Amino acid sequence: MSELLAGPVEAAAGLAVHGAGAVDRSGPASTRAALVAAGVPARLAGGDPTLWGPTAQATARRRLGWVDTFRQSRELLPLLAELRAELADLDHVVLAGTGGATLAAEVIARTLGRPLTVLDSTDPGQVRAALADRLERTVVVAAGTSGGTVETDSLLRAYRQAFLAAGLTDEEAGRHVVVVTDPDSPLGRTAAELGAVVVPTDLRVAGRYAALSAFGLVPAALAGAEVVELLDQAEALADALGRDRDNPGLALGAALGAAATGGRDTVVLVSDGSGLDGLGDWVEQLLAESTGKAGRGLLPVVLAAPDDPGPTGPDVLTVSYGGALAAGAVPGGGVAPDLAVTGPLGAQFLAWEYATALAGVALGVDPFDEPDRAASTEHTSLILACGPPAERPSFTVGAVEAYAPAGAPADLVGALRWLVEGLGSDGYLAVLAYLDRYADADAARLRARLAGATGRPVTFGWGPRYLHSTGQYHQGGPQVGSYLQVTGTIDADLPVPDRPYSFGELQAAQAAGDRQALAGRGRPVLRLHLTDRAVGVAQLLDAAGRLTT
Repeated sequence: MSELLAGPVEAAAGLAVHGAGAVDRSGPASTRAALVAAGVPARLAGGDPTLWGPTAQATARRRLGWVDTFRQSRELLPLLAELRAELADLDHVVLAGTGGATLAAEVIARTLGRPLTVLDSTDPGQVRAALADRLERTVVVAAGTSGGTVETDSLLRAYRQAFLAAGLTDEEAGRHVVVVTDPDSPLGRTAAELGAVVVPTDLRVAGRYAALSAFGLVPAALAGAEVVELLDQAEALADALGRDRDNPGLALGAALGAAATGGRDTVVLVSDGSGLDGLGDWVEQLLAESTGKAGRGLLPVVLAAPDDPGPTGPDVLTVSYGGALAAGAVPGGGVAPDLAVTGPLGAQFLAWEYATALAGVALGVDPFDEPDRAASTEHTSLILACGPPAERPSFTVGAVEAYAPAGAPADLVGALRWLVEGLGSDGYLAVLAYLDRYADADAARLRARLAGATGRPVTFGWGPRYLHSTGQYHQGGPQVGSYLQVTGTIDADLPVPDRPYSFGELQAAQAAGDRQALAGRGRPVLRLHLTDRAVGVAQLLDAAGRLTT
């Protein structure tokens, strides 16, 4: 047992938080004591929108439905049972969307061992592969709060065309689509025109706080998950969240708040190996998008395995998570966590949402808005309308074209070393891969290779998915980031039906738009373009590995 986790355990309804007291005591003052003195635990459990100040009150009033969504979502259960019966012959479930509309469902399906294909990319190869996979047995769940998200709109159009091209009638094609949205939204109106089933959403619950709403439950239930168990687990925890003691949500939130205000603003997330597969990716979005604003925030770093290299130093808080590990156990690989959160998935969802909102109170930020994320989207729209900027590579090595900032060395290893060594004592490096998440999966190994060359935080995100999670932190959090963007040549593009651009053009515009937004903030951005993806990824891994030799 880690000495850091040897103190009192705060537990309720099967959810336990270990080590929170020590983390809170490491801050300049007790965050928990301040929250309790202000009556915050009960006020948050009761949905008080005034907790984050007058400027955040209007947003909070519209976004606090998650505090009891486990009750509201029970109304969905008869509809979900009916849908599963009616669509029993469509046993290949595809979730098309991005960000908070997809991450929770993916965690549920992976944790409960149910097959769910998540299509959260604009990469033409990834989209084409999904369209070709068991189309006649596919039901597509398109999820979004408004329908204004370009990824969801484009993917729904592509599937609609594919169904019709396969010989289905309009009515038959409509049966293959389930849309999760507000019925009065543009996406809801599109669904009605297509004859698709529309599952209404609670307007008070959106995005990253929507794990236990229709966004998380509909695709998971269609994939065969028994989602009522998740609601039961969350409801069992709910009574504890209004208390000042024996409240694991308060313990977790106070620890996160104490860490953030005490200079430990990098949160390393590592599974303890006892289940909850993929929860770290969901927590990453929740923390980064909720707290990364006004120059402040918590930077999450997700480790793919306990023995992966992570950041070290006084600004790091290591958090392990799992399902039912013995109290105080430490994950393998030598990672000694400061904090451990164990318990069932439904309770984990609610506890992390509650704790993140508490961290927002401590940091003095609105945890429900995303004021800076629009910058990349605006640049993307302009590029789609006017064309991409003219760019020439700084140098080319094998299958890698480098587009480097002024001052970077003109060789691959040198450019990577320049980027890593330029992080200083307070910077972080984000690897942003606009590639095929499955066919180019080896690219994710770059994070560990680069992390091994520096003690600073290194994150990894698939584009454009990260734009809806850590993208807000990049723009609104502390401006100390450096960015390695990886793009790839497209062998066969795919048009977006009824749009004046293709998926390849959209993907390129999203990458270029984010580069412009980041560079506009004066941050270093190194773009490496792979003219042959498999060969280029191997080159990058080799070059990153040579940084430590």
